[in-house]
Amino acid sequence: MDLGLIDPRGPRFAAALTSVLLAAVLVTGSGWLLAAQAAVFALGVAGRSPYGWLYRRLVRPRLGPPGELEDPRPPRFAQVVGLGFALVGVAGFAGGLPWLGFAAGGLALAAAFLNAAFGYCLGCELYLVGRRLQRAR
Repeated sequence: MDLGLIDPRGPRFAAALTSVLLAAVLVTGSGWLLAAQAAVFALGVAGRSPYGWLYRRLVRPRLGPPGELEDPRPPRFAQVVGLGFALVGVAGFAGGLPWLGFAAGGLALAAAFLNAAFGYCLGCELYLVGRRLQRAR
C-alpha cells in the first residue's frame, strides 16, 4: 500500500462532521463556531485534520479495508476552498455583515453536504479542472 494514498471514506466522514458544525453555524449565527471550523480546515490543509484523526483512530478500525485508495491532493485542495469560505464568513460575522457570514457558511455547508451524502466533492472537482487547464497550456 502506498503511504501517500488515503481511504476515500475519510474525507466523507470529515464532510459529515463539517456539515453538522456548519449547520450549527447557520442555526446559531455563531461566528465563533465558524472560526472553529476554519481552524479545522486550516489543519486539514496542513495534513493534520482532527476529523481525519478521528476517522483513522475510531472509525476505520471498525470497517473493512477500502475498495480503493485515492490521491490526497484533491481533498486537501477542497480544504483550502472550505477555508476560504469559512474565513469570508468569519469576516462577515466579525465585521457586522451577518448576511455574508450566513451566505459563506451556507455555501460551505452545501459543498460539505454534497460530499458527505453523495460522495461528490466540489473542491476536488475544482482541483481536477485546474490540473486539466495546467496541462492544456
